[in-house]
Amino acid sequence: MNEYHPTRTPAWILLIMRELKFLLAVWKTNIASAMEYRAAFIAQMLGMILNNAVYFIFWVIFFDRFRDVRGWELSDMFLVFGVAASAFGLAAFLFGNAFYLSEIIARGRLDYYLSLPRPILLHTVASRSISSGLGDFTYGILSYLASGYCTWDGFGRFLCGVVLACMAFTSFMIIVHSLTFWLGNAAGFAGLALNAMVTFALYPVTLFEGFSKLILFTIVPAALMGALPAEFVRAFSWGALGKLFLGALLLLGLAVLVFHRGLRRYESGSAIQVEV
Repeated sequence: MNEYHPTRTPAWILLIMRELKFLLAVWKTNIASAMEYRAAFIAQMLGMILNNAVYFIFWVIFFDRFRDVRGWELSDMFLVFGVAASAFGLAAFLFGNAFYLSEIIARGRLDYYLSLPRPILLHTVASRSISSGLGDFTYGILSYLASGYCTWDGFGRFLCGVVLACMAFTSFMIIVHSLTFWLGNAAGFAGLALNAMVTFALYPVTLFEGFSKLILFTIVPAALMGALPAEFVRAFSWGALGKLFLGALLLLGLAVLVFHRGLRRYESGSAIQVEV
């Protein structure tokens, strides 16, 4: 007679659940730290919302004069700006060290994360929260609500698009900052890449054709942060969702690969420093 054995949870699922629990604990600590100075936290949020609103006035004036640009209207700009701003803000608030990875590598501060039994890359990028990012995220939602595309299912697609755009953007930042392993401190180059990514994400994709459009999906994948998720939010499409998901997944895989390849060089030549 066969004995009954309860179904065991696969090891990889247990591993993911454990790391998610750790990640939530890190985020909880970051939020508690930010809320310790609530006045400054709220001021940074409101300041970033105001900053984004002032920047967007340019597009309001532009489309008041030209009405549309190759099919793009002001409502489309509200939508793409909403997705890009929320994705940027989410990345800054949840993975703030992705913006400072070059400095962390160049100064030998990875030793602290190497000394702990946690995924090095995940722990490194998630251990800092940039408070102003929540202002970007909030402004993105407000911009989406003002776009005219706001529906219940559309809001679900918006959140999905923001998460995937955040994944693509964070992965791109990890890749360019990880060049520090080979080039020395690549903070200057990473800053240029950041500006290029955000700037091109906020422009109508119809302005670009041929090779320049190819760049927006590959070398500087700004389309994955702006135009493509905006297209998915406008109307559900398996094609748009598939391209967005595949692009974000490929960038994430490349980010992990580049970082860990570079980490071999760091381990071979860095002195041990432990931060308390």
